[in-house]
Amino acid sequence: MEAILKLFGEYFFNFCKRSGYDRMLRTLGGNLTEFIENLDALHSYLALSYQEMNAPSFRVERGANREMLLHYYSDRRGLCHIVPGIIEAVAKDFFDIDVVMNILDMNEEVEKMGKKEHVVFLVVQKACRQTKSTRSNRLQDHQDTQRDQEALQATFPRMKEKYLSTSICPGEKSHWEVVRGILPFGKGYLRDTFQPIYPERLWIEEKTFCNAFPFHIVFDETLTVKQAGVNIQKFIPGLQAQKIRLDDYFSIVHPQVTFSISSICKFINSQFVLKARREMMPKAWKSQLALKLRGQMIWMESLQCMIFICSPKLRSLQELEENKMYLSDIAPHDTTRDLILLNQQRLAEMELSNQLERKKEELRILSQHLAIEKKKTETLLYAMLPEHVANQLKDGQKVAAGEFESCTILFSDVVTFTNICAACEPIQIVTMLNSMYSKFDRLTNIHEVYKVETIGDAYMVVGGVPVPVENHAQRVANFALGMRISAEDVMNPVTGEPIQIRVGIHTGPVLAGVVGDKMPRYCLFGDTVNTASRMESHGLPNKVHLSPTTYRALENQGFEIVERGEIEVKGKGKMTTYFLIQNLNATEDEIMGRAKTLADHKEARAPENQDRKSFSVLRYRDGQQLLHKGHVTDGELASDTPTSDEATPPGSPVAGQDSMEAAAGQASSDQTKIGPFPNHPVLSAFCVLL
Repeated sequence: MEAILKLFGEYFFNFCKRSGYDRMLRTLGGNLTEFIENLDALHSYLALSYQEMNAPSFRVERGANREMLLHYYSDRRGLCHIVPGIIEAVAKDFFDIDVVMNILDMNEEVEKMGKKEHVVFLVVQKACRQTKSTRSNRLQDHQDTQRDQEALQATFPRMKEKYLSTSICPGEKSHWEVVRGILPFGKGYLRDTFQPIYPERLWIEEKTFCNAFPFHIVFDETLTVKQAGVNIQKFIPGLQAQKIRLDDYFSIVHPQVTFSISSICKFINSQFVLKARREMMPKAWKSQLALKLRGQMIWMESLQCMIFICSPKLRSLQELEENKMYLSDIAPHDTTRDLILLNQQRLAEMELSNQLERKKEELRILSQHLAIEKKKTETLLYAMLPEHVANQLKDGQKVAAGEFESCTILFSDVVTFTNICAACEPIQIVTMLNSMYSKFDRLTNIHEVYKVETIGDAYMVVGGVPVPVENHAQRVANFALGMRISAEDVMNPVTGEPIQIRVGIHTGPVLAGVVGDKMPRYCLFGDTVNTASRMESHGLPNKVHLSPTTYRALENQGFEIVERGEIEVKGKGKMTTYFLIQNLNATEDEIMGRAKTLADHKEARAPENQDRKSFSVLRYRDGQQLLHKGHVTDGELASDTPTSDEATPPGSPVAGQDSMEAAAGQASSDQTKIGPFPNHPVLSAFCVLL
């Protein structure tokens, strides 16, 4: 386990480098000792971003160059073996030295927040790794390294044995003074060779020092305040009075240790944060935030006092205002000024970024709403105009008028509609027409005919326009039969009986195009429109009135048609007209596009004791209707059923499309219907989706 944790420590160091902390780690110190001493400061900085981070603490006792004691404190037990992996990797990568770490002691210390694991490592530097130009130098270097390792292996057990056998007398020497007394420090490169030069005396007077460092406190071993900066006295009144204890006015926020000289000395390399006690503040100040001071503790051995060089812990202009402070209260050399201003700029950039994110989200929602509204608009536009015409208008193109050599136009109206309007409330009329038109609109999808317009009770559709098809007459004829069936479900609000409609159909050439700018409409022009209107006005209730040209288009196409005879048509003279009775090749369900139930399917499957029956497969494809004959074994049925392709020429009408999709209002040109021949009294219809 120890080996695995050590390898994890090496990997974690490399992981931190790859994660973008490489430059930050390299600048922590110029040697390994300084690097370790500043780890706590790095953890304090990271804690600003990672609030839940519970980092360990490190403290170094310097020896004579080659050796040092590393104190490791952590709330998590058993992870101390990660530390050698990290420190050895740092030493090799950043400072090009090899170190060996061994555990001298491991115990628990009770601090402010509970027990902490306290591990003491002996850190020893190996011989310096240098590149030799000659073989003899390389051999000498190898021999020196081998001697160092042998000496370390021989010395370490004796040091540890001596350490464990030494008795500690409380009150005489501390635990770690004994450790320091038995360690033979030598020479090496754990510390650099820089030796500072100090003046014989301090060339600064007391007043100048207190003004230059407005936030500092000097206190002795009993925590009695000896000296304080001018601005600390300004914001903490009474601090400079005689025999004032520092722990009466402040509490330690970080690191979480007891307020005593011994605890402070253990974490002397950590960044300390002191918080003013609110109860010691004047009553007028108790409404404002408690002042926090962040800085460094330095032990002055000759004076047996501790100096706390600090700054107000402020991160923004808002906190500065809440503490009733100004930038002028902070020393010009103090980086807290820069921190506040830079952080304020960062907050402003973050707020701008948040505003952009909010605007982006609002735009995304608006875009969704716009897409929904656009879809609604397109649906409305496609309901008013043919799809390809609507697309041309959306693209800003002009829609040229088109001439169609042959199409079939249908007009219908409600019998006695004027009398119904006179006897009913307007809402009843609207309800009746809405019910009727909704059923008719559904049939336009089933039979693929184009609804031109509705005016009052008049309903106009056309087949073969705007998309030319050969079987437009059959489509419109099937649609007319469906209209007659649908009208039976619409009640007359006066009589309570089903309404009666007149339907007129005529086939001929038309001119079609888009007219108008305010509300453009796709309109049909020509004598064919007038003739179709005359067929409707000269028709009879619940009859489908056909012109001679429509009769010729439907002749021999599987429809039952009877001759009405010669009648006088306004504006046309005498004409021989006809009535459409039914489609002999399609059932009512097929014409209406109704879905078949499971019972109908079962009934359609003849029992074993019945003769096999013939079924016709009808569908629209490429504007033509296809008819496939089934297997016929019943002679009587065969006599009523077409037995060759000539019996039902191409283009004969189809009752409908896939009834399942048609019920949902979706039209498709290649759906297949299977239905029985209507002349047989036993056979039942069923539909199968191919």
